[in-house]
Amino acid sequence: MANSVKGNTVILRQSQRTASWRAGILLAALSFLAGMGDNARADDSWIVFEGKGDGAGKGKHIVLISGDDEYRSEESLPQLAKILSTHHGFKCTVLFPIDPKDGTIKPDLQTNIPGLEALNTADLAVIFLRFRNLPDDQMQLFVDFAESGKPMIGMRTATHSFNIPGNGKFAKYGWTFGGKDYEQGFGRQVLGETWISHHGNHGKEGTRGIIAPGQEKNPILRGIKSGDIFGLTDVYGVRLPLPGDSQPLVLGEVTETLESTSKPVVGAKNSPMMPVAWTKTYKGASGKVSRVFNTTMGASQDLQSEGVRRMLVNAVYWGLGLEDKIDAKSSVDIVGTFTPTRFSFGGYVKGKKPADYAK
Repeated sequence: MANSVKGNTVILRQSQRTASWRAGILLAALSFLAGMGDNARADDSWIVFEGKGDGAGKGKHIVLISGDDEYRSEESLPQLAKILSTHHGFKCTVLFPIDPKDGTIKPDLQTNIPGLEALNTADLAVIFLRFRNLPDDQMQLFVDFAESGKPMIGMRTATHSFNIPGNGKFAKYGWTFGGKDYEQGFGRQVLGETWISHHGNHGKEGTRGIIAPGQEKNPILRGIKSGDIFGLTDVYGVRLPLPGDSQPLVLGEVTETLESTSKPVVGAKNSPMMPVAWTKTYKGASGKVSRVFNTTMGASQDLQSEGVRRMLVNAVYWGLGLEDKIDAKSSVDIVGTFTPTRFSFGGYVKGKKPADYAK
């Protein structure tokens, strides 16, 4: 009897070890999937990067909204989100223009950006749109945030985010809106300018960032000096002075070529130089005042510049009132593999789903 009990005990212990081993394998698999992001599954229309560590961004939620036809915001915003979540602890949700027929990212589809409900819990929005005409239910979610008093960051074509017919419910947010109460829409009223022109020679002349006089100690430029910011996208034209309390931070020196070492163009293009980054405020329908940062840079290729990345990360901190936590030496390193696509109309990588940019 004693031998039988002993034998059963051995078998029981082996069974317990086997169960424990299987549980360990299951836990490891679940941990791996969690590490890929809860919303990085193949059929999802957006991706979420949970904040890592105890960075200053812990507990803050940023929603990054892509949707432009040319400058590959579907590539730049996931990379910016990875930098913010990995190095700084922010939770980041990235939204995309999605083709409802197959769930792929279609940047030239103007009428669908699912997941804008994420703005309901956002602390800050990063906007990289161009000529969108979203359905009213999606647009309402965007407008509710824009008018809430929460901070916003605009990138490149965000100055002409919306192209809404005059009979549309949200027509006043369109880039050509002519009403005096909201002239030239979201771009001019909220971000500080609408679409004006290519000031530099598009695709041939680059942009070198020169710190605007008196802004050397601005917290958004902490860790950045003149020449650190460089982009392959050309300088956009703006009207001077910018409206209201807009404060230019970075001026765009037009360069002869797309090489970062290129000489500046001689002549009127650099006299005066156009602002390519500025701050302002916006008083929304809620009566609350938003902090706004806008840059006419930010194409996916521009993010190859450490100065561009640092400026954007610092702007997030500033927007959230965390400027005292901006560290000039904090990491803004690229996360994972980042090989940005050359900007062009129709040049996006076909067949991509959001999960492809979560890797």
